[in-house]
Amino acid sequence: MNQADKPNGAREETVETIKSLGVILLIVLVLRIFLFQPFTIPSSSMKPNLLIGDYIVVSKFSYGFSRHSIPFSPPLFKGRIFGSAPKRGDVVVFKTPANNRTDLIKRVVGLPGDSIQVTDGVLSINGKALPRVADGQGNPDACANGATPTRFIETNPIGKRYETYDCGPDGALDNTPVYVVPEGHYFMMGDNRDNSADSRVPPEVGGVGFVPAENLVGKAQIILASWENVSLFKPWTWFLNLRGDRFVHPIK
Repeated sequence: MNQADKPNGAREETVETIKSLGVILLIVLVLRIFLFQPFTIPSSSMKPNLLIGDYIVVSKFSYGFSRHSIPFSPPLFKGRIFGSAPKRGDVVVFKTPANNRTDLIKRVVGLPGDSIQVTDGVLSINGKALPRVADGQGNPDACANGATPTRFIETNPIGKRYETYDCGPDGALDNTPVYVVPEGHYFMMGDNRDNSADSRVPPEVGGVGFVPAENLVGKAQIILASWENVSLFKPWTWFLNLRGDRFVHPIK
């Protein structure tokens, strides 16, 4: 081989490698925008259904697409394309209306036009209290007040059943005024009812308020894996702290 051909060959190989990486990144970006996106649960606001360290997969196509489907939420268009409405009880990732950047995850409890109120810890939709049945006690670390939470099985108006936590009576969010959900918006609540700054709390004091349909990112579908107190710099915790019972676990 001519010595002059070696640099050219190396250059061509580098170009091909860059092209291949570019194609891979493009495929990943397309999948992330149009199909699925992973998230890690950072807080206890959705206990007992989602735990800190759960690695979940969100379907981006469930509600169509908005500018928030794209990384960094560029203002390319308004509203949703191929949009479909979430159902009551869906667990949804959305951009908080306060800054349109922070990802939050809550449960949809109120649809446009609904009247929502919490009285003595019991959720009412359009004047009807949702039935709930006590189902033992939960983990004390779920309650900021140090109490042991009561676990309830709540049933919403379409018959969807899911667990919630109640950390005791007379909590700051146990009694609310009536909220009327505006058109094109949704009312979100965390399953850990006494420890969730959700739609019951106005954005100006650190809450969520009503969530515009445009801010929906996708529906939380499955817990792919889950770790407790895992450390990136302690590889043995990747295996020892894996929660085996939450591997490929559906989200209710």
